[in-house]
Amino acid sequence: MRTSNRTRILDAAVRVINRDGVRAVTFESVSSESGLTRGGLLYHFPSREALLRAIDEHLVQGWEASMQQLLAVPASESSAVERHAAYLRVSAQSATRAELIFMLESVEPDTDVAPWSEAIARWAPAPPRPGESDPAAWDNFIARLAADGLWVYEGMYNGKIAEDVRAGVVQRLLAMLQPAGPVR
Repeated sequence: MRTSNRTRILDAAVRVINRDGVRAVTFESVSSESGLTRGGLLYHFPSREALLRAIDEHLVQGWEASMQQLLAVPASESSAVERHAAYLRVSAQSATRAELIFMLESVEPDTDVAPWSEAIARWAPAPPRPGESDPAAWDNFIARLAADGLWVYEGMYNGKIAEDVRAGVVQRLLAMLQPAGPVR
């Protein structure tokens, strides 16, 4: 199956971000990277802001597809614990430099971070409420923070954590959750 021009543009934009940061995303840079004309980009994205929103959604969809692959059933039919376990496994993997740069550089205005926040809300439990003393809620939240910290660490410092260490951390985080059923 041939990649659509829209996907080709978004993949090219992610490569530009990976190499040069979000500020480098222009119609010219993405046009050059994708091998398409500026008019071809404008057909799909009428403004730079529309392109940035589409990149945001493209990256989030990639994460959600990776999480869905870990579930034995559709996300809507899985338990909260199963979705959280999938989130922990995917977020504990190395993020790409482009994903981290995009998240750090595109948090203004708040609408740019909305797709990430919505995806996290679908997959990982919310933090405990003030005054909540349920140990399972705190374990879930700690596991989420630790998994997020793994990929942020690697993305920020280019410090790859040894596979066996990462696997051990992920197993420990998963142990903090309640039994998760058929998540692989």
